[in-house]
Amino acid sequence: MNTKILFAATSEIETELLAVFAVDASANKAVKPEIRLLAGDGVPAQAARAILDGGEFKAECCETLLLHQPTGLKAKRLLIVGLGKVAKLTPHEVRKGAGTAVRFAKPRGLREVAIAVPVAEGLGPKLTMRAVAEGAVLGDYDSDTYRSERKDRSVQSVQIVAPVSADRVAAEAGLREGVIVGESQNFARELINEPGNRLTPTILGERAAEMCREYGLRCEVSGADKLRELKMGAFLSVTQGSDEPPALIVMTYEPKNAPAGPVLGLVGKGITFDTGGISIKPSDNMEKMKYDMAGGAAMIGAMRAIAQLQPQVKVIGIVCAAENMPSGKAQKPGDVQIAMPAPGKPGKTIEIINTDAEGRLVLADGITYAKSLGATHLIDAATLTGAVAVALGQINAGAFSNDEDTYGRFVEGLKVSGERFWRLPIEDDYREVIKSTIADIKNTGGRYGGAINAAMFLKEFAEETPWIHLDIAAVAWNDDAKPWLASGPTGVAVRSVVEWIRSYAG
Repeated sequence: MNTKILFAATSEIETELLAVFAVDASANKAVKPEIRLLAGDGVPAQAARAILDGGEFKAECCETLLLHQPTGLKAKRLLIVGLGKVAKLTPHEVRKGAGTAVRFAKPRGLREVAIAVPVAEGLGPKLTMRAVAEGAVLGDYDSDTYRSERKDRSVQSVQIVAPVSADRVAAEAGLREGVIVGESQNFARELINEPGNRLTPTILGERAAEMCREYGLRCEVSGADKLRELKMGAFLSVTQGSDEPPALIVMTYEPKNAPAGPVLGLVGKGITFDTGGISIKPSDNMEKMKYDMAGGAAMIGAMRAIAQLQPQVKVIGIVCAAENMPSGKAQKPGDVQIAMPAPGKPGKTIEIINTDAEGRLVLADGITYAKSLGATHLIDAATLTGAVAVALGQINAGAFSNDEDTYGRFVEGLKVSGERFWRLPIEDDYREVIKSTIADIKNTGGRYGGAINAAMFLKEFAEETPWIHLDIAAVAWNDDAKPWLASGPTGVAVRSVVEWIRSYAG
């Protein structure tokens, strides 16, 4: 998609489709909606006034209204996209609105779209421009990669129309960031969407290495020999049942002349297909288990973005990639595995209760390895538990942390990313449920609090290092398309991890 800014009046834009945003400015639900267009000039409002005054269009979030041959405009069509109540307006509604405009155009065969940047109190020029660009880029993605009759209806050109008086430096910076982050999130979505036979751990490593070469990151991809050398017994145990070799992917971003400071470690679960192993999953919906590497894909996407944004902070990204398969070689419930030892300490022993709780095993060794490489602050992402969906539904992802400052930075970043995470507890009392009678800990803790128990397991390996755990299982895949986002992989956590990283770079 070719995305550019035009500083011009909406009346001068020649395009197949001009999208403008609308809000409901009424004080409460009891009164008739007061529809206000947020274009930089009044021409679109004049063109649509008669139908807006009719009361049919409520300007609810992502509601659309299409006018052909609008009076006073050179655009062939005028699309009005609702953003909801003006009092609740944030850049995230703008992001969704831009995605809605692009997805409205795609099935109609419209290859070029112009989107007017909304102008409203509280919407800063840079962040608003970024939200429009991200939304447009994300809205153009579809997951029908392997359909032989696939009709490519991608929107080829998006013109983002800003008022002539707009802050041009801020607008250009916002556009650049939005395109970088949106394309990086789409890159993660492409990886997640690949089926298990076309994205093995080896191939995931190759895709990550290719990305790193393109954007100037250091990358090392290692196999089982390296895992044995590092004594990554937890990670290795997951790989036992598969004929596909594992891949330990390490990506490093180190800016020139970076000031001394924190080293950020990103750790992603990269299970390219998860059958559950000997504790095999039900067959219903197992085909979706290709998405069990969504946490790893998010970290690869985040590394792609920061390589271009170039924050002044060192970042190490680690993805632990494997298949979890049942076979005569697979680990069994009741086995005891020994995790990677931390410097000066023996590796923790782990009783395997359920082989389908494999993600925490690979992450355990990934976290320890990140610390051994010098990471002073950690964040991991994983489609770790179905329990997090039971707790939070498919609206919020789960978040856990052992450090208030580290988590506070993450929460601040959500104001920019627009992603929704809800913090769950990891109090010491919860550790009782993962105590083992035969080993140091066990890999599941019973029926209740499953997402918390998994986080408590990972906390054993983060130890005192400031750490955040993101359980994205419930929101990493859209079963149903949304007006602004296709069904399939979402790429969740890319934007939030990027903002967390940037918070350490000033």
